[in-house]
Amino acid sequence: MDSVGPRLLLASPRGFCAGVDRAIEIVELALEVYGAPVYVRHEIVHNRHVVEGLREKGAIFVEELAAIPSGSLVIFSAHGIAPGVRHEARARDLRTIDATCPLVTKVHLEALRYARNGFQIALIGHRGHVEVAGTLGHAPDRIQLVETVEDVARLEVEDEDRLAVLTQTTLSVDDTAEIIEALRKRFPRILLPTKDDICYATQNRQNAVKTMAREADLVLVVGAPSSSNSNRLVEVARAQGAEARLTESARDIDPAWLDGVRVVGVTAGASTPETLVEEVIERLRGLGCKTVEGVKIVEEKVRFTLPPELRRELHA
Repeated sequence: MDSVGPRLLLASPRGFCAGVDRAIEIVELALEVYGAPVYVRHEIVHNRHVVEGLREKGAIFVEELAAIPSGSLVIFSAHGIAPGVRHEARARDLRTIDATCPLVTKVHLEALRYARNGFQIALIGHRGHVEVAGTLGHAPDRIQLVETVEDVARLEVEDEDRLAVLTQTTLSVDDTAEIIEALRKRFPRILLPTKDDICYATQNRQNAVKTMAREADLVLVVGAPSSSNSNRLVEVARAQGAEARLTESARDIDPAWLDGVRVVGVTAGASTPETLVEEVIERLRGLGCKTVEGVKIVEEKVRFTLPPELRRELHA
């Protein structure tokens, strides 16, 4: 580490996106309105600090609806669900609040529309991701998952004139570009996703990291190992030539990481609370970083409304 300490760059935008803000607010308001316990299917967002904080307030996180007593209140996470989960909730007489990110809901509606119109769908995403499972469930007979360029060659298509593409919302334009180009080459008349289908927050955070990583020797991404967008920020920084590490909290930072580093950059995944970023900054100050400089590429003004069922309760 330099004797005068490395410069510290702080990316903006970073951290919580509008969908995550909304999902957490839904759980907190539900606890206020209905009282504990409130059940949540799957982690509301992929960050253990957020989940543990809500658990302390009375939220109970489950993976299967069978674990919830009949008649209880359940909140569906920001990642979205398949229709079968909704049907199961009704069958178990569960009261529900849907915290699905509106951008994910938009993709679900597009999947249904394409399927009704006789289209097959190539869904670009990561197998096993909660959001992908929910989208697949909306048209399971019409959707094929595409994870890599190699998967494009294996697609089985009935009618090349009736083929459309959807993407996991937490992927950016850069993440999907190579696969979309391969799809376009094999199926020239394919319907490609609109810009609105890409999560604005994912793209903005990656663009900020690109800008910052051109100057930084080391980029620290504050986020959970289970967060796909946080892991992708690490990859984006490395692609720009910077060393990059994922860290869940300030105490995970090894002082040796700063050896020989002149400029260190900090950002955070879309499910990371700002308090964790502030703790990381304080830790870095303690390790010799004296100045903090912002790297801001755009101001985010996106806000999503609360679900109607919760708005009605609050109004009442």
